[in-house]
Amino acid sequence: MTMRVSILTREYPPHIYGGAGVHVGQLVPQLRKYCDSVEVQCMGEPRDGATAHPETFPPGANQALRVLGTDVAMADAIGEVDVIHSHTWYANFAGLVGSKFLDVPHVVTSHSLEPHRPWKAEQLGGGYRVSSWAEKTAFLDAAAVISVSDGMRTDVLASYPELDPARVEVVRNGIDTDEFRPDPATDIVTGLGVDLDRPLVVFVGRITRQKGLVHLVRAAQEFDPDTQLLLLAGAPDTPEIAAEFDGAFSELSKARSGVTWIQEMLPRASVRQVLSHATVFACPSIYEPLGIVNLEAMACETAVVASAVGGIPEVVDDGQTGTLVAYDPAQAGDPAFVADFEARFAEQVNRLTRDPGLAAAYGRAGRQRCIDQFSWEKIAQETVAVYQRAIEWHHGR
Repeated sequence: MTMRVSILTREYPPHIYGGAGVHVGQLVPQLRKYCDSVEVQCMGEPRDGATAHPETFPPGANQALRVLGTDVAMADAIGEVDVIHSHTWYANFAGLVGSKFLDVPHVVTSHSLEPHRPWKAEQLGGGYRVSSWAEKTAFLDAAAVISVSDGMRTDVLASYPELDPARVEVVRNGIDTDEFRPDPATDIVTGLGVDLDRPLVVFVGRITRQKGLVHLVRAAQEFDPDTQLLLLAGAPDTPEIAAEFDGAFSELSKARSGVTWIQEMLPRASVRQVLSHATVFACPSIYEPLGIVNLEAMACETAVVASAVGGIPEVVDDGQTGTLVAYDPAQAGDPAFVADFEARFAEQVNRLTRDPGLAAAYGRAGRQRCIDQFSWEKIAQETVAVYQRAIEWHHGR
């Protein structure tokens, strides 16, 4: 069977900002080992290895409407292929249109779900209803839906009960353990002001409701006095999140030393060094389909303290590679529950910063877990198998 694939994505290296971009950037080179051809359609500025489409039409429109305009251009650019594979709602509509136009199967990967991200209405306004519609329509029409974790598959079927469960498959995210590995150099971390003789807690991610960073900043009020906190976090998504985060960060900075916020995006090699020298990597997400950033930390032999949501328990082996902290999204509006979560998170961080031997053991086990279970070559092979089943389903319906 020939296998010619078109990958549709908003993000593609070197311009990526989230887990979906990392996923596509790692998956494509591996797919090329097993497919006859793999073309990539992405959004934004021109770059090598992909056909890029600017998000400019209609000019001045809501972001979600401009995405749909770009999706039509992407669909028009798809070549002669056997299967289309889209990533996130940003590209799902392009996959849907391209599938109809070319009469080929459409596979979608569910990196996240719009029904589980209602806070996006703050960013997109009415565009959130558009993004939700685009995702739902594409998922229900797709020949196959790939979920990046068992937890995500459960969420997909709960969000879209009309889907045939046989068409929803799990292919987990992965990690390149050659790229993310322990880095003994110290020039980057010391340049960021880190004291190598004090415990270090690190966060890497966006300042969004989803990533729960404000919970970590509040929890840090209870970290042991000698513990440092380094946040590699870009600008907040909305003015509301900015105000909430800025207030919590300001209070923390006044209360203790060793608190640093780096707003610019560091090169991946620099992030690798930072992760390598962290005593604990903190992931306080309130929603996380899988959490590639936890894999990156584990691959650098760093212990993880993370909220037990979504696919995180499938990555972080509680009591072996890190510690999971229970969180119930249904109680997010209860201040007492939220405060208790933050206190429990701080307690688990302190447990590891007080016991560097245990943290180091978790880190070693974490890297081995990445090597054994999360290789991108294995993930590419599983993805191609989904393509084959999607083609058979499409031609048999």
